Amino acid sequence: MMTTPSPNPAREVAARVLTRVLGGAYASPELDRELKRARLSTRDAGLATQLVYGTLRHYRTLDAALKPLLQGATRDSARAVLLAGAYEKLVLGTPPHAVVNEYVDLARGGFGPPGLVNAVLRRLEDLPPVSALPSWLATEVHHAYGERANAAIASLLEPQPTWLRLTQGGVGALRGEGCEVEDGYGDVYRVSLSRPLGVTTAFMSGWAQPINPASFACVLALGEVDGERVLDLAGGAGIKAAMLASRGASVTSIDSAEKKVRPARQNMGRLHLKAEFLTLDLTQPQDPALAASKVLLDAPCSGSGTLRGHPEIALRLNEQAVREAAALQAELLDGCAALVLPGGTFVYSVCSISPAEGPQQIERFLAAHPEFSPAPLPDLLVPTIQSGQGVLTVMDGGVDGFFIARMQRQA
Repeated sequence: MMTTPSPNPAREVAARVLTRVLGGAYASPELDRELKRARLSTRDAGLATQLVYGTLRHYRTLDAALKPLLQGATRDSARAVLLAGAYEKLVLGTPPHAVVNEYVDLARGGFGPPGLVNAVLRRLEDLPPVSALPSWLATEVHHAYGERANAAIASLLEPQPTWLRLTQGGVGALRGEGCEVEDGYGDVYRVSLSRPLGVTTAFMSGWAQPINPASFACVLALGEVDGERVLDLAGGAGIKAAMLASRGASVTSIDSAEKKVRPARQNMGRLHLKAEFLTLDLTQPQDPALAASKVLLDAPCSGSGTLRGHPEIALRLNEQAVREAAALQAELLDGCAALVLPGGTFVYSVCSISPAEGPQQIERFLAAHPEFSPAPLPDLLVPTIQSGQGVLTVMDGGVDGFFIARMQRQA
């Protein structure tokens, strides 16, 4: 009896994750879930990760190469196999016969018609000259960065570094386990892991926290916080709250999503830190007793500054989504202004490079709230360029693109 070859486990994991991403899921949590379930070797886990993120980073060119070879609708699982196979053949340069054999085996495992996968992958020849970004988004990057825009767009096709904020104990522990720890920006280091982060001594001991240097710059924008009460608004998973607490602040983190509170508290416990977490709708008037002298609003946004680490955003982001994000940001800015005490500092940030979400927001806010005025930013450690009354972190070398502005309320 002839047996069906077992598909490579790394490619199978990648195909499962890509199928769900094409259906609207986010890559990072889906990949984490599949890797935990599959318990792959370090090598295979690395291959699965490379296939998922590489395929998504090159999605527009891969999709353009496949379209002429497909007729009619193709279900997401078959498209996932074809996209990953095209990535291996046309970008990684895996030998064509190996690509066809591996992905036909995957198709036989239930991902799609083996004959279709075989025919399409054999006929694929070259990548068409298609931009990595839709034209409207490429225009926004050029508007934001000018002569640096082409380098920023090119960098989106490169693997995202692992950035960790480390204590000195964390640096030593990771190096002792065979990890490479390189200088980054302050105590946010660039790390090449020898094993999954979650099983390292540094992570389990609370000496390591994943955070992009640009995200950490939002924390630095508040200046000295040791011994001060700080509000972390729209705090999400509480990463910035943790970083503020690690710098000595007494932090109250507020978000509208109750489901984010439990993991935020768990992470705080892992880091041996404390903060207060509240669930409130920040577009509504709040109790004046909550007000503080230092307030960070890291607002929900389009995420266009994080495309290197979250390339799936480019698959679904459009101009309407940016407009909707900007409308919510305006509500949040207006609603949160009252939570800044007279004489206090108000920092606004978004992980977006869109003018509508950054400099235009601050221009509108300052016109509507004359009690606030622009204030100079402290050293954010990462490269920045001026953008209206704030700055944009330079989206290159694995640093995300954040807009950050600092304002002072009249005493």
